[in-house]
Amino acid sequence: MTDNNYFKFSNSVLLVPIIAVLSIWTVYWVELQFKINFNHFGVYPRTLSGIKGVFFSPFIHGSLKHLYSNTLPLVVLSAALVYFYKPVAFKVLFYGTLLSGLITWVIGRPSYHIGASGVIYLLASFIFFKGVFAKHFRLIALSLFVVFVYGSMLWYILPIKEGISWEGHLGGFITGLFFAYFLKADIPIPKKYAWEEDSYNEEADEFLRHFDEDGNFIESTPESEPETDLDTTSPIKITYHYKENKEE
Repeated sequence: MTDNNYFKFSNSVLLVPIIAVLSIWTVYWVELQFKINFNHFGVYPRTLSGIKGVFFSPFIHGSLKHLYSNTLPLVVLSAALVYFYKPVAFKVLFYGTLLSGLITWVIGRPSYHIGASGVIYLLASFIFFKGVFAKHFRLIALSLFVVFVYGSMLWYILPIKEGISWEGHLGGFITGLFFAYFLKADIPIPKKYAWEEDSYNEEADEFLRHFDEDGNFIESTPESEPETDLDTTSPIKITYHYKENKEE
């Protein structure tokens, strides 16, 4: 499979982020409109009633700031997931969300854990590690982009700030790494150049012949033109043509 056939834009690249954002914003709007609180639908660790949060917690946010901080990363990372890893994108989103929620339910503090940040850590972790494991130049570039833009998130898988579910972040990070390693994706094989092949012969390379053993360029002189068979015995005849000037 070539890159052109694999990396193709589709409607799902826009549809998935739009649905994700509309879902979390709609739930928050319902809370405000009807003056209700859905926090009790979050993950409450190691309780039977709290396990329902594995399904519902990503849609629930405690404040407008919390909601806004998760919106842009969710859009960018979900779009990147669908575009670059479309064959496995929905498996990562669905099963990855459930698994990261279960990890939070197992290791979390006795409190309600809510928000889509666990999903964001799932996506960032999967995209980064999958690009590294795939060793495809485009996917590695995407991994570097994730590190550059969202690398600072790594600190929040540790309990460094009160009021943040670092357990949810850690669950998403671990799940993303797990899926990146074990979930097989039909990724195009990077193109190999002639010098990368096992059968490559340096001595037969026309380009390398222009360099010596120390890497210095060897200037080659143009080959002398072959002599042509000319008859030099016959004399050269020159004919002159004159034009008379006529006076009017």
